[in-house]
Amino acid sequence: MSAPRDPADSSEEDAPAPPAMAPPTLATPTLATWATLMYRALGMAALGMGILGAFLPLLPTTVFLIVAAWAFGKSAPKLRARLYAHKRFGPTLRAWDQHGAIPPRAKLAAVIGMGLSLVMVMLTATNTWVPMGVGVVLTFCALYVLTRPSA
Repeated sequence: MSAPRDPADSSEEDAPAPPAMAPPTLATPTLATWATLMYRALGMAALGMGILGAFLPLLPTTVFLIVAAWAFGKSAPKLRARLYAHKRFGPTLRAWDQHGAIPPRAKLAAVIGMGLSLVMVMLTATNTWVPMGVGVVLTFCALYVLTRPSA
């Protein structure tokens, strides 16, 4: 066993050289870069679906915008901030993010939409188990929506 060395006695040449690390290049993206790109792509796709939902009556808007805000929060905070600052959709997104709240009109629209969907399934299904399964799933979805705080 050797005696402990005094740090003041050591010279620069005794210290091991730090390993040389090559800087990351564009040819070898890191896992974090891929994750950021995937979150941004998901955010853009959800934003596109949300925009379509603003004009198509049966496609939801807010759900896609919530997904877009979440994905942008992980990849592009400036885009998330723009969504939250939007005059029409911003308050709903902030209410959901901060309190998990859904506006009463949105709750009503969601439950009516689920009811109409169930009626359509009941009228078009050939197997009696299909409407029963859809009814159970939609019942739990409606309960979830109705038990959220109101914004």
